[in-house]
Amino acid sequence: MRPNEAGEASSATEMRLDEWKRWAAECIDESSERLGELSREIWSHPELAFEEHQAHAALTSFFAGLPVSSSSAAWSVQRSYKLETAFRADWKWDWAPCSSTETNQATPPSPPPLRLGFLCEYDALPAIGHACGHNLIAEVGAAAALGLKGALESLRQNPAGLPRQAPAVKVTVLGTPAEEDGGGKIDLIKAGAFDNLDVVFMAHPSQEDAAYLPDIAEHDVTVKYYGKTSHAAAYPWEGLNALDAAVLAYNNLSLLRQQMKPTWRVHGIIKNGGVKPNIIPSYTELEFYLRAPSLRELSTLKEKAENCFKAAALATGCEVELHDGEADFYNVLPNKTLQKMYKENGKKLGIDFISDDSLNDLTGSTDFGNVSYVIPGIHSYFYIGSDALNHTEQYTTAAGHVIYPMESLETKQLLLRKMLSNATMSKEKKGSFQCQ
Repeated sequence: MRPNEAGEASSATEMRLDEWKRWAAECIDESSERLGELSREIWSHPELAFEEHQAHAALTSFFAGLPVSSSSAAWSVQRSYKLETAFRADWKWDWAPCSSTETNQATPPSPPPLRLGFLCEYDALPAIGHACGHNLIAEVGAAAALGLKGALESLRQNPAGLPRQAPAVKVTVLGTPAEEDGGGKIDLIKAGAFDNLDVVFMAHPSQEDAAYLPDIAEHDVTVKYYGKTSHAAAYPWEGLNALDAAVLAYNNLSLLRQQMKPTWRVHGIIKNGGVKPNIIPSYTELEFYLRAPSLRELSTLKEKAENCFKAAALATGCEVELHDGEADFYNVLPNKTLQKMYKENGKKLGIDFISDDSLNDLTGSTDFGNVSYVIPGIHSYFYIGSDALNHTEQYTTAAGHVIYPMESLETKQLLLRKMLSNATMSKEKKGSFQCQ
């Protein structure tokens, strides 16, 4: 092939890609009303980790109810897929390549389909609802899958622009519950939900547009101290003060911060500090999260923190039990190829991405990190028009603003208060700063 012919072929391919992207965008626009209703339903009924029954029903009904034509297959929907509130929706593109008569070539055997996965999250936080915008993650995951489906189906309407062989593609949408507490994706990995996928995509709402942010590894631990009750005024020397152990452990960790790396994080609460001032507490309980940029550093930080907990027990004469969380959240591995493609396409749409210097800033942790260790993927971030910080009531309002764009701020705040007052969300239940 001569140089000018190669350039013409490259230009034709780029034009074809641009055409497919246009079809994807038009398909999403056509479904915008249904997608908005889906997001509204999830935002208006916040549910805690592993309790997302209404969100599960809304999402599975959404895919099961999508219109079907004579040339388009229906989505295959599996409810309660591997986990009670997880789901899987599949759609396969299997359009045959051009005939051997047209190409003057023998028809080669069909390769296995390219298996693309789009991830949806939809759990909320205790007391403050969708303060991390998981309703929007569900919406954009569904939208991206519909856009890809539309782009593939456009091949039938534009035969002149077809490649000589149209590859088979299987589009999968995975509903992944419990990102805020427990790590539903980790359970799904163990159950084999990601085994038959080649690459996965998801996008998270934030204060900026970014193809990648350094989500870090996280370990949670519950610390229980057991002492001995006694009358705090009459004979305190007979008691072993479990609250003293808890306070000492908290202070030990505070002093440890002087020797911690700037990229390490330790934060926690005292969940049980006794029952009455004149009774020396015989039991206290703390809950702490430890974070570091990598699993190796997290292991080092974990050892140092455990020494702080054990030293407090030794100093007070109490017994201590350390209960690790079921699974650590891994740091997200960057995929430079997918990030480059995401930014190139995003810039064509007018997206202004943050500078690479900002990638040194720490964010939170997510169970997508565990996914990135077993399958290539991208966990991008998108700006929703608000500078409110995730895990605040202001961000809950902002996540609702995206789906109630025509209503006044007062109306949205009223909706938020009503939504929170009706939510069955107990403050006693754990809600962690996992995803942002």
